Amino acid sequence: MESQLHDDLHGTSPGLCNKSFQIPFNNVLLVFAKEDSQSNGFCWACEKANFRCSMARTPESALECFLEKHHDLVIIDHRHSRHFDAEALCRSIRAVNSSENTVIVAVVKRYVISFFLFRYVENANMMACYNELLQLEHGEVRAQFKLRAGNAIFTALEQSQEAIEITSEDQVIQYVNPAYESIMGYQQGELIGKEIIEVPKSEKNKPDLLETINSCIRKGKEWQGIYYAKKKNGDSIQQNVKITPVIGQGGKIRHYVSINRPLNDNNKVRCVSSCVFFSPDIQSSKHKDRRKGSLDVRSTTSRGSDGSSQRRHSSMARIHSMTIEAPITKVINIINAAQESSPMPVAEALDRVLEILRTTELYSPQLGTKDEDPHTNDLVGGLMTDGLRRLSGNEYIFSTKQPHHLPSHLTTPLSLSDIPPRIAQTMENEDSWDFDIFNLEAATLKRPLTYLGLKIFSRFGVCEFLNCPEATLRSWLQVIEANYHSSNSYHNSTHAADVLHATAYFLCKERVKQSLDPIDEVAALIAATVHDVDHPGRTNSFLCNAGSELAILYNDTAVLESHHAALAFQITTRDDKCNIFKNIERNEYRTLRQAIIDMVLATEMTKHFEHVNKFVNSINKPLAALEENGGNNDEESVKSVLTSPENRILVKRMLIKCADISNPCRPQELCIEWAGRISEEYFAQTDEEKRQGLPVVMPVFDRNTCSIPKSQISFIDYFITDMFDAWDAFADLPNLMQHLDNNFKYWKGLDERKLHSLRPPPE
Repeated sequence: MESQLHDDLHGTSPGLCNKSFQIPFNNVLLVFAKEDSQSNGFCWACEKANFRCSMARTPESALECFLEKHHDLVIIDHRHSRHFDAEALCRSIRAVNSSENTVIVAVVKRYVISFFLFRYVENANMMACYNELLQLEHGEVRAQFKLRAGNAIFTALEQSQEAIEITSEDQVIQYVNPAYESIMGYQQGELIGKEIIEVPKSEKNKPDLLETINSCIRKGKEWQGIYYAKKKNGDSIQQNVKITPVIGQGGKIRHYVSINRPLNDNNKVRCVSSCVFFSPDIQSSKHKDRRKGSLDVRSTTSRGSDGSSQRRHSSMARIHSMTIEAPITKVINIINAAQESSPMPVAEALDRVLEILRTTELYSPQLGTKDEDPHTNDLVGGLMTDGLRRLSGNEYIFSTKQPHHLPSHLTTPLSLSDIPPRIAQTMENEDSWDFDIFNLEAATLKRPLTYLGLKIFSRFGVCEFLNCPEATLRSWLQVIEANYHSSNSYHNSTHAADVLHATAYFLCKERVKQSLDPIDEVAALIAATVHDVDHPGRTNSFLCNAGSELAILYNDTAVLESHHAALAFQITTRDDKCNIFKNIERNEYRTLRQAIIDMVLATEMTKHFEHVNKFVNSINKPLAALEENGGNNDEESVKSVLTSPENRILVKRMLIKCADISNPCRPQELCIEWAGRISEEYFAQTDEEKRQGLPVVMPVFDRNTCSIPKSQISFIDYFITDMFDAWDAFADLPNLMQHLDNNFKYWKGLDERKLHSLRPPPE
């Protein structure tokens, strides 16, 4: 992407927000002296993101408009100094008090040293403009909201009626709240900077209790139980204590948060989840005391005097009476409680935080590219958007509807024992990552899925699990393969067989086996087999732009993936001869069906980064923390991470995603062949878009001008490297990573020689 963001010397800004957040940070001011393709690009991007957009043609009208609307983002045309002085306009806006949290971006012709620290290199591509807005929102707004919420979170601690104590990783006391002071009789100054061991302990605890607690929390696990604490006056008080390790930067434990509630006081409002906000990654420096590592928040909190707490009293009573408490619900309840006694500015900031927390896209990807790379930009636009392109008014282009085709007959079922020796020999090393799927394609006359499916499903005991005869499995594999389009250069049954092979390979890795149950393995193999069935050889963006029947049916959302999953079950269940599910119990079928659907939908690229981020944060980081804290041999802790229902879903999604786009990790000859096939399919789509007058969603994939090495480099850089780094950290795949490194160097070598083809010319 053509933009590059620098640190804003004016401070972090709330920027603007994606429309999914539905919060009021979406005012954009465009300052362009004349209308051109660049200004039109940003206008379109604002409309697509659902941002309110104002246009000013002169510095005077821009300043007047800003004083009236206090925009969150100002984009100033700095390409033509003859029209107006962009730097002078920026200084005028910065002189206004309300501009403190406004982001100002200059549109420039190229990167030069200038007054502006946020710059966007001229690029009128609409998706580039849209991605720039999203990158600003995702990068700036979220960080600012965390900081702005800091005062409110400390307010929650100060008002909590439970005793809360925060210590460093070395167990040095950094903070105690007023409730702690009241219950224990200490003043904050008597405790801050002391080590826990310096505070007197009650003799009523069992001798080994402290050792048990420390052993637990140092492994990154919570400890909860009954503990006797010694008050300042020497009395012992029995408390229900919960100690939570807080994982911070680098995946290491940075704080311990202890919430203590006297057992004889059942009427206090619980505030257990307050601890989650105190990772050092989001602490504001203004809360740090000059004393050793302390957190002083007294000066940042105040009580509301405008009756706002009464306004919220009835709703808060209902919220606190709720019995359904997911972790996010607990967090929301804490913030709601903090609002009751917060001044209006804090309450309003918390309202915005709540809007963010209630969204379903907490792990939304940061669309946008890091470099000035049209190949990456087109891949993002073509694979990660709905493809809709505004023309005029509210109309979109539609093309002739193309119905999908179902097979008219079944071929004679094959048996595993009937596989010809030539084909059986080709599949001898199918358990190796370097297995050549193209040899099998040739040997089977483009029917590799049926033969490879028979062998892999037999190896994993799928028929035994489903209680289905081998003849039923054979018929099912044949009808599924018949619904793949052999005319597609890439999305055909050879690709399905390749993904099935990769899936089977990953299922044999030790970490994966520890995480998944047999039903998960069966679901993964079936999902891999059907994941692209009836693929038309065109992207979701194309189908949406063309107004295809499938796009209309699925509301332009995960069109192909929804179709693959739905058709697979239609094909399977309409005829008992190929219904592999007919003999399993109803509840088991529903579980299996849901897992298959979830995995097929996970192959849709719009949520690529969301799936990868969830996997890293929910699985890789906790496992790394256990290892760093000496808990690698704690089988119970590792097992709890690997086998939780939520994490098993994440493992399955990551597994099929990696299997689906593993081509760059294959041996070089296979990688080159796959690159040629996907490029040809994209070329064919571009040709058809031009013939039908549709928007060209990936312009770089023009068969006359495209550099295949550049496209592969961009794909590896943007989509593959981070995902396979994460998958390798989990599943241990050194051979794949070596292939990936070699293939990347191969494409780089071709690109440096300015070659656009798959292979260098013969010497």
